[in-house]
Amino acid sequence: MRIVLAAVGILGMLAVASVVYVTTFMDPEDFKPRLTAVVEEQTGLDIELDGALAWSFYPRIGVSVEKARAWLDEQDKDTPPFAGVERAEVSVAFAPLLRGEIAVDGLTLDGLRLNLRRNEQGEGNWEPLVQRMAERGEKAEAVLAPASAGPGADAASLDVALSIASVKVNNADLRFRDARHGTLWHVDKLNVTGSNVNPQRSFPLKAALTLSRYESLDAQAMTHPPAASSEIELDTRLTLAPAEHGFVLESPRLATRTRLVPDAEPQALRLEASRIEASLDHQRLVVTDGALKGTLHHPDGWKGGLALALTFAFDGDWGEQVATVNDMRLTGPDELRARGRLTLENWRDALRYDGQLTLKPLSLRPWLKRLGVTPNIRDPDAFSDVSLTSQIDGDAERIRLAPLSLVVDNTTLTGALAADLDGTALDVDLEGDTLNADRYLPAAAAQQAGIEPVRRALAQNAPPALLPQPLLASLALDGRLALGTLTLGGLTFDTPRVALQGRDGSHRLKTLEAGFYGGKLSATGRLDAGQVPLEWALAPRVEGVKLAPLLKTLNEGDARLSGRLDAGGAFTTQGNTREDLLRRLNGKGQAELNDGVIAGVNVSRQLCEAVAAVQERETTRDWNANTRFERADATFTVRDGVVQSDDVLITLPGIDVHGEGQYDPGHRQFDVLASIRLVDTADAACKVNPRLAKLALPVRCEGSLGAEPGDWCRVDQDTLADSVSRLVGDEVGSRIEEKLDEKLGEGAAQELRDGLKRLFD
Repeated sequence: MRIVLAAVGILGMLAVASVVYVTTFMDPEDFKPRLTAVVEEQTGLDIELDGALAWSFYPRIGVSVEKARAWLDEQDKDTPPFAGVERAEVSVAFAPLLRGEIAVDGLTLDGLRLNLRRNEQGEGNWEPLVQRMAERGEKAEAVLAPASAGPGADAASLDVALSIASVKVNNADLRFRDARHGTLWHVDKLNVTGSNVNPQRSFPLKAALTLSRYESLDAQAMTHPPAASSEIELDTRLTLAPAEHGFVLESPRLATRTRLVPDAEPQALRLEASRIEASLDHQRLVVTDGALKGTLHHPDGWKGGLALALTFAFDGDWGEQVATVNDMRLTGPDELRARGRLTLENWRDALRYDGQLTLKPLSLRPWLKRLGVTPNIRDPDAFSDVSLTSQIDGDAERIRLAPLSLVVDNTTLTGALAADLDGTALDVDLEGDTLNADRYLPAAAAQQAGIEPVRRALAQNAPPALLPQPLLASLALDGRLALGTLTLGGLTFDTPRVALQGRDGSHRLKTLEAGFYGGKLSATGRLDAGQVPLEWALAPRVEGVKLAPLLKTLNEGDARLSGRLDAGGAFTTQGNTREDLLRRLNGKGQAELNDGVIAGVNVSRQLCEAVAAVQERETTRDWNANTRFERADATFTVRDGVVQSDDVLITLPGIDVHGEGQYDPGHRQFDVLASIRLVDTADAACKVNPRLAKLALPVRCEGSLGAEPGDWCRVDQDTLADSVSRLVGDEVGSRIEEKLDEKLGEGAAQELRDGLKRLFD
């Protein structure tokens, strides 16, 4: 026992004597040349130690350096240094040295400065340094170990127990000039603290910094507000994996406050996870049970911000350029609930992605309002039930949803939807069941969608545009839509099929086909949206359309005119409102109505009664209450929105009607003058003197489609009297001619007329 106590006493006396000797007789400045030589030899950096080099003893041995700067081998010292530090200190525990171990007690860096640059070819100024240190790593360890232990120490006899009680990086500043992308990145106020740093087990780590981006490489740009800035904080437990050059973050909490506009409200994001694993050797990153929460703000204000939350799991392989995001669930206000997955590939060269997205039913109206869109539509409940399920694929320029199932209110659409992310191309191929498009038209336009007149409300307010002209001017469009039923303008279209195609502002209606009130509707057309006003061309055609239900829908009442309508034409117009399109409408067309009936009025009866009055007789026939005609057709011309025709032909039993007139659809006014002649047929409406069959009886129909049909048409008595007078004159002349020919010979009457004519020439 006495021998042991004596040995301990001797060792203690030797330790105290050693400390007294070193602190008294050795100057730490003598180590500067040795230290700078080692750094330059191992890294290639040209280092200057402008400040003091000092050390301390018990309870720890420490070395500190002040005002150190380092330049890269190819750098001129007149340029800003590659790296610098205001003060650096490292200390080792005293007691482990007695056991032949080196235990780093603390590491502190104050005022670290680092200047990183990347040229236009993508080469970084730090790359030669990293490569050199990797090549000489083992030799550096062999040299630095004895340098740390002092002259004459044997590196092999010391064990470095890497368990740093405290690591601190205070107020670091990093700048990255990226000539390849023309941006300057600045990391300032970087502070890092860690305790009990050990490669064998996890230890707590905290970091905070401010990251800013400038859209200029000029250092003067940093005197102005950055294009974007973010305050970043990290709090986690870090486990090092030196063998794989990796690390593990346990329960990390990463918070950011980002300003995309100077002085704007920051966009706050917070990332949490149960575990984040990273391996530089395997180039892999795995996030387990990730949760991203954020509060987003809009310049116009979102009433305290928009709170969103996304949970996910991430697994990325940077070597293979493959990453998957699984179990994504997005929640937010106003019933926002979405889930999906996403796989990304080849993001360095040509990004590709695919996945799946499901959006639970929600009201779209509050979300449109947040985007600055206030729907001015007829139905206040429209967009109140919207959901979506689709596969997703695309690249950095284009996204595609297919197969897609989209529910909007009472309409279900399936098919495919694709668009360029810059909004210059749109491909649509959809099928649906029932769509009431009137619900989504602008409120004023929806009220005017039928054949309604222009109301005073539209005179007080600018009519809404029908189409987005700026978008169509640059849009490449390829669209197909098939529906079970479409309601538009109050009209019903059965199984409509539409095909559109366009580019550079020129768009074509390739196909429009639909069942239309018992018949068929088809059309082709063209739209030039590259200029203002928009130019339209349309060639519509209807076949076998039942006129009575069509007119009933348009007039919202019982229709008096029935039959089957065939019509077609080619028309042009200009504008982007319904009123402009009608006012500038021009073109030609033809129409034919078969088996027509006008309910509530009998033109044959009015005609026969007029003829009977001329012959001083009375009619005794039982009359049908309606007017029936077998055929009605005409060609017409449209000039500046007014429909005109001079060859209207209507055929009734025993009666032929020829007419001319015009119709103004904007005001729903018409004016038609018909010339009616009796014809000798088996089902003639009435029997008259054969000479009166030559008489053209005039009937004028005029008024408004909103008036009573019984008031539309009447016999024009004045024109009828003129016709009768001409007929009587012709009869008298014919009889005189017959008498002259009997007395003077055939042709005498004509010679007499010619002679009288010459007397007056």
